[in-house]
Amino acid sequence: MSNLATIIDGHPDDAVAIVEGGSRTTYGELRTLVAAMRGGLVREGVQPGDRVALVLPNGLDFAAVYLAVLGVGAVAVPLNPTSPGPELAAEIGAVGTRVSVADGAAVEQALTPASLAGGDAVDVVDRADDDLAVLIFTAGTGGSPKAAMLSHGNLRANLDQIQRHPGREVGADDVTLGVLPLFHIFGLNVVLGLSLYTGASVVMVDRFDPAGSLQAIADNGVTVVAGAPPMYAAWARLAAANAGALVGVRLALTGAAPLSEETRIAFETRFGVTLRQGYGLTEASPVVTSSVFDGAPKPHSIGVPLPGVDVRLVDDEGQDALVGDSGEIWVHGANVFKGYWENDEATARALTPDGWLRTGDVAVADDDGFLAIVDRAKDLIIVSGFNVFPAEVEDTILEHPDIAEAAVVGVAHPHTGEAVKAFVVPETGSSVTESDVQAFCAGRLARYKCPTTVTFVDALPHGLAGKLLRRALR
Repeated sequence: MSNLATIIDGHPDDAVAIVEGGSRTTYGELRTLVAAMRGGLVREGVQPGDRVALVLPNGLDFAAVYLAVLGVGAVAVPLNPTSPGPELAAEIGAVGTRVSVADGAAVEQALTPASLAGGDAVDVVDRADDDLAVLIFTAGTGGSPKAAMLSHGNLRANLDQIQRHPGREVGADDVTLGVLPLFHIFGLNVVLGLSLYTGASVVMVDRFDPAGSLQAIADNGVTVVAGAPPMYAAWARLAAANAGALVGVRLALTGAAPLSEETRIAFETRFGVTLRQGYGLTEASPVVTSSVFDGAPKPHSIGVPLPGVDVRLVDDEGQDALVGDSGEIWVHGANVFKGYWENDEATARALTPDGWLRTGDVAVADDDGFLAIVDRAKDLIIVSGFNVFPAEVEDTILEHPDIAEAAVVGVAHPHTGEAVKAFVVPETGSSVTESDVQAFCAGRLARYKCPTTVTFVDALPHGLAGKLLRRALR
């Protein structure tokens, strides 16, 4: 059976699947809970192909609901539970969800995990590899946010590709840290999915707190840690950090944003654990390359492609770039997504007719085939590993009645890698302030998308055709 929900089958009943606070849930208990939740979804009228929004924090509830949604053949739509109501409503409306599952008041008329758990157990629905499993909102390889379509086969293929990469595989005796948000593909498939696929345990952490997460690692014997660079930078900055907290960690992995040498050296010096960088994107389910191998990491390298993942570096003429020359990363493999939900134009921009994914990221390869990112061909801003597309923030700012024009760019930030900076042209006679703009955005956008600084200007730079020149602002 190709349904991804079956990844929890076959593991020993008494093996621990999920740790949340002082509670431990075994694989046997998880299977029973998920079967009941499948029954709860069916009772609510959910059918194969229906979209179900998951507006839940990291925890057992998220994992169980996610597996139950997949198990009934429906499509999981994980959303940020801390997003303001208008943003959640727009995303839910964009993909036409049948129901939402939430544990708070973020979504009106939402089901709760507890209500689903009271259902009668039903069997898993068979799915084909090509059947849609998950919709993840992403800024994509260009344009405004859109929902990437990931199939059961895409997600399972990437799990298999990771497991085939020498030294990168996870075993049933591993304990992984589940601090990456599960509405993000890195947390969803690389942490939760891979752990459950291999029979490992996941220690769920709802919110990243540097000291608290270090303690969770030490208390639970965590062996595998994955996170964005700002997480490792935060640990390295802790004045009273327990340098022995990571003594049991055998794999420390980072991705979702560029890793600076400063952060790598500070972390490794403090904790004595080698930090391995990889590269991926939502549209590739997500992992494309890994720098896990015998020997010291190469500075700035994102490593080599996973087994079963083909990578080309393509120059401006569409030809393969020569060794040492930069080129856009193109990706091909069973992990590459199906396209964007109801957006043929964006799909055609991202995928070539023969199935190569144009990532928009520019890299160079050395003589050994190791890749290093040298540029982004898109205006994407990456805040703590989360994608922010300027157009979405600009459109939100322009809804303010006292603002005539707006432009958004990414600027370096010591804690989050990048931060959002807005340039604003106020309407004539307006007295709008920076705090006004920030408060306006906070009510409509997730916190990481909101501008940390706002600069008021008389005019914005435009090209001859009227296109906004963000590069000039940067």
